[in-house]
Amino acid sequence: MDSSLLTIKLRRAVPRTKLHLMVRRVVVILSSSRGGSSLFKAALALHPRIASLDGELDPLLALSGNGFNQNSDSDCIERVANAAELTSSIMDEISFASAEFLDTTLLLRKWKNRLALQFPLHFLDADAYRRLEQSLEAALSLLEHGNRRTDAELQSQILSAVFSDEPWRISYYDGNAAPGANLHFDEPLKIEEPPFVVPTLRCRPFALADARDSLLLFKSPSDAYRIGMYERLFPNAEVTYIHLTRGFAQSVNGLMDGWLYPLGFFSHDLSKIGCELAIQGYSDRVSFGRKWWKFDLPCNWRRFTQARLEEVCLNQWYSVHEAILQRSVCALRVSFEDFVASPAAMLRRITDHLGLPAMAPPGGLPIKMATEPPRSKRWHKRGPMLMDLSRRPEVREMMGLLGYSMDSDTWL
Repeated sequence: MDSSLLTIKLRRAVPRTKLHLMVRRVVVILSSSRGGSSLFKAALALHPRIASLDGELDPLLALSGNGFNQNSDSDCIERVANAAELTSSIMDEISFASAEFLDTTLLLRKWKNRLALQFPLHFLDADAYRRLEQSLEAALSLLEHGNRRTDAELQSQILSAVFSDEPWRISYYDGNAAPGANLHFDEPLKIEEPPFVVPTLRCRPFALADARDSLLLFKSPSDAYRIGMYERLFPNAEVTYIHLTRGFAQSVNGLMDGWLYPLGFFSHDLSKIGCELAIQGYSDRVSFGRKWWKFDLPCNWRRFTQARLEEVCLNQWYSVHEAILQRSVCALRVSFEDFVASPAAMLRRITDHLGLPAMAPPGGLPIKMATEPPRSKRWHKRGPMLMDLSRRPEVREMMGLLGYSMDSDTWL
């Protein structure tokens, strides 16, 4: 393993635990990239008996020697390496939503460990790491119980303190892009994919007493290629899947926006394996387009290194749902369109399915991982191109399998 990763792992000081063996229930959201899973998971994670990670599992997979260019040529993982290390990292980070701030000492460790994954080489420098600790200690010491400011306001305040000398870094955090920011992400060592999650402030750790009646919630689009992994990580747990769908036009349009977005979704630097991309509409349009793959990496990705961008994005949408359907997992299917239209009703359907008490309906759905403000029919800006793709037999077949009409007037 890279010496930089080893240093980061040592600094994280994650204690080994067997708490994962006590976990009785796990829920995994299966969804394509730009399928709404970040928003969906954020709403579901507010349930008092659901524990989740702040972000996705992928950074912890990378740290434990799993994933692309480690033990796989794609995002598919057939065999988990260093499973005890990985499950210890999961149980170290997973938490429940709470009305109260986490203990300051735990918050300091939580923030320090998370930020070190986001700009790893920057914080590998001993002086930079010491300044990180000092700025976090100062910012977190000002938190007051009963503080009425929103978490987003407090998180922005902490980020401003940490990056006071380099405020441009803040634009890589979800919901914190500065107006006009366009300095593209290009970290030499990437562990977490931007837009970066901001660590939660109001939460409580998962404990042994929670194992019997609570459940762990995970979501990552690449999990569609890793079905069966959670059963191996949590051998004594019942694993339940939720298949979150979204129509192809909205998904492909969102993927294309994300591929061209300078501040996020940089998943794999392919120059590290000597691969140069020549994706038409991407590699010839943006300065980062010859080396950075965006979003999930399907098993057939090498067939698309010289394709048109819309073909790459269509394949990402199709491949995820094909992988889910081919595995024939028993999953509750939920459409993102129905969730947005009636979040309270959909959350009630899910909690009923999971055998959990009903949860309070969300006061409003937050904006998550957006490249621009959400609006209805955003796919219309690429309407003719998407309508051409909609005529393909494989698109029509998959839309039918997922329960969607091919009448474009019904596409949100």
